[in-house]
Amino acid sequence: MAVRLRPHHLLCVLTYSGKGYSPAFTENFDRIAARLAGGEAVSLVQGPDDVCAGLADAPEAHCRNASITVRDEAAIQALQPLLGPLKPGAALLLSPALVTALRSAFQAGAIRRACHGCEWADFCTAIADSGFGDARLP
Repeated sequence: MAVRLRPHHLLCVLTYSGKGYSPAFTENFDRIAARLAGGEAVSLVQGPDDVCAGLADAPEAHCRNASITVRDEAAIQALQPLLGPLKPGAALLLSPALVTALRSAFQAGAIRRACHGCEWADFCTAIADSGFGDARLP
């Protein structure tokens, strides 16, 4: 079984460090990070994904907002030079070498277009600036 991720969550997994919107959210994201670290593949999806699970139906959830769809499109455009064509159903394996390459690009700002306007952008920048030491994905 693959971890279902929307495009901008490919960026989020790079800096995820156990912080999130709620305890349930972080518990879920911890499980996702462990699955990815264990070598489970990613299946790219459009709309709410495994990270959104449990939050997508909450009234304050932003998972279905148009701004998040725009963020996903920005992530696709930014990631394609590194990952090739990305579309729903695409499968990826976040190998250690690929994670290193993505983090290098993230740290350099080359793939951060989708992060503009995100409430977590400064937090993720701090994780990147510290060398990703607190990130849950090795």
